[in-house]
Amino acid sequence: MYATERQAHITRHLAERGRVSVVALADDLGVTTETIRRDLDSLEQVGALRRVHGGAVPLRSGAIAEPSIAERMTVNPEAKRRIAHRALDVITDGYRGAVIFDAGSTVGAVAAALGDRVAVTRAQLDVVTHAVPVAHTLSLLSEVALTLLGGQVRGLTAAAVGPATLTALGSLRPDLAFVGANGVSADFGLSTPDPAEAAVKAAMVRAARRTILVADRAKFGVESFVRFAELTDIDILVTDAAPDAEIAAALAAADVEVWTA
Repeated sequence: MYATERQAHITRHLAERGRVSVVALADDLGVTTETIRRDLDSLEQVGALRRVHGGAVPLRSGAIAEPSIAERMTVNPEAKRRIAHRALDVITDGYRGAVIFDAGSTVGAVAAALGDRVAVTRAQLDVVTHAVPVAHTLSLLSEVALTLLGGQVRGLTAAAVGPATLTALGSLRPDLAFVGANGVSADFGLSTPDPAEAAVKAAMVRAARRTILVADRAKFGVESFVRFAELTDIDILVTDAAPDAEIAAALAAADVEVWTA
C-alpha cells in the first residue's frame, strides 16, 4: 500500500472516530508502528491532524474537520430552504429526466422540496441517491421512481461510499446532479474532508449532463482536504448570497451560472 493510500485511510478513520491509535492503525494496515508514525508526522505537517501521545486527533479548524449530518441540518436551515427552492427552478414544466442527489444537508433540503416542485410542474423523474436520509425523503414521493445505490455507509454523512457505489455510478448518465461541497474556492475548486466521499462526488459530477452545486455562503473560500471537482466542472451554483469578487471572477471565467436565493 502506498503512503497516499495509508494516509487517506488514516484521515477517513480520524474523521469517523475522532481519534486514531498508532498501534491500531499498524494492525489495520499491516505495517510497522514506525511507518504509521511517519504517516502521522506527514499529515500533521500539512495541517490534516494533530499528533497526541499514542496517535492523533483532528484539527477542529483544519481541512478534515467534518460535522455530522445531524449537526449540519441545524446550521443555516432557512438559507438552505431558500437555496433548495431556487435550485429546483431547473426542473421546468413537463420536465422528464433522471436526477441524482448527493449527500448533505443542503442537498437534503432540495430533496425535501422536490415533491412540491413535481406537483407544480408535473415532472416525471427517475431519482438516484447514495444518501440514506435523502432516500428516505424521496421514498415518500409516489410521483418519482427511486433508486438507492449501495455501498459502505459512513456514519457522519449516512451516505454509501466505496467500490460498489462507484461502480454503480459508472453505469449511469443522469440529466441532472444536485451536489454539495464543504468548500468552494477560486483556486482549489470544490472540496470535502473525506477521500471516499470525494470519490463519490467526483463520479457524480462526471456522470451528469448538468451539475448543480448547492452551497451557502459559509462554504466560500473554504478549502477542505480533498478536491473533487474544478469550478469548470459545474454548470450552476445556487447559493444564498453573491460570492466575493475573487470567487465571482473565477466562476465567471469557468462559465458557471450563479443563482442567488
